[in-house]
Amino acid sequence: MSAAGWFIVLLALVGANLPFANQRLFGVVPLRAQKKSAWWRIAELIVLYFVVGAFGFLLEAQAGNRFEQGWQFYAITFSLFVVFAFPGFAWQYLVKRRVA
Repeated sequence: MSAAGWFIVLLALVGANLPFANQRLFGVVPLRAQKKSAWWRIAELIVLYFVVGAFGFLLEAQAGNRFEQGWQFYAITFSLFVVFAFPGFAWQYLVKRRVA
């Protein structure tokens, strides 16, 4: 696998966990609520999937061999993106924290 391929995998891993890593929208925009709702996190996850996918297509086109993809490709890559998000999900929702 080329360096660009590994870079996309690493970018997908970071992008999938970003919604769960903080209480800001896309890590930048502060929200009024103290804690971000699950719906905001799901929306962020979907948007970041398309951002990472667009960046992957950009790198693939730059390499000169862009291939057409069917619905199966998108179903599998979105499923993989959701699996990549599991560490952030577990940290945000499943890890018990001490109440100070």
